[in-house]
Amino acid sequence: MSEEWWRTEPTKTIRVDNGIRTRSQHGEIARTWWSRRFLEVLESLGMGGRLERGKRYARAGQVLSLSLSTSIVVATVQGSRPEPYRVRIGIKSFTPDQWIEVEKALAGQALFMAKLLAGEMPADIEEAFAKVGVSLFPDSSRELSMDCSCPDWEVPCKHLAAACYLLAESFDADPFEILAWRGRGRQELLDHLRSLRDSTAPVEVDRGEPLASVLDTFWGKPSPRTGDAPIAADRPDALLDQLDPLRVIVRGKPLVEFFRPAYRTMAEGS
Repeated sequence: MSEEWWRTEPTKTIRVDNGIRTRSQHGEIARTWWSRRFLEVLESLGMGGRLERGKRYARAGQVLSLSLSTSIVVATVQGSRPEPYRVRIGIKSFTPDQWIEVEKALAGQALFMAKLLAGEMPADIEEAFAKVGVSLFPDSSRELSMDCSCPDWEVPCKHLAAACYLLAESFDADPFEILAWRGRGRQELLDHLRSLRDSTAPVEVDRGEPLASVLDTFWGKPSPRTGDAPIAADRPDALLDQLDPLRVIVRGKPLVEFFRPAYRTMAEGS
């Protein structure tokens, strides 16, 4: 036989000029903590050795297309055959009820929204997901499904690995893609977070006239607690007696007693 019977594909990769190349051509590909975390998760699931096989493909531009939607990433990768291979990377998306709980947890932290709007993934965002019983990144191989139309039976093959590296770089550029992969797009998530924060915002209370407009008559104005007894003008610190007591003790004395000298000094200087 002129050819080995077990060889299922040519060994020479067909080079392409219009593929998607990684920005990083040397060293590590992932730049941000969240994209590095994604690759670390894949390595922890036993894929580390085979991931390296795809790095050369990703840097050479062998990935022709890459698209992400809820639960699924689809890519085409040029290999050794004329027809590009079709690659799919699936992940389990969160249920609507799970997303409701996640959004409540995220809305409770103002820094989370600020970071996301700035194009960053908050460093402790994984804790917010964990509190409601879910994981932002896959925590087991059961959450991930990978397949490629190539004849290589091992997972990930170099075509899948190349797509994973390109996916990590897309997470670098836009952390919302990780959330979209789990089932919540950027605009929908931000709208829900704003709505939740608005619903818990403090209600503005009408406090009457501004203080500046009543300074001339302030000291002789009837006490809001007695209704008719004016605050004694000869005792500048008498105002403190009209307030609800501060339940704070400093050096054995109520905190309000430390304010009295300041009130008297201000009155003497006026």
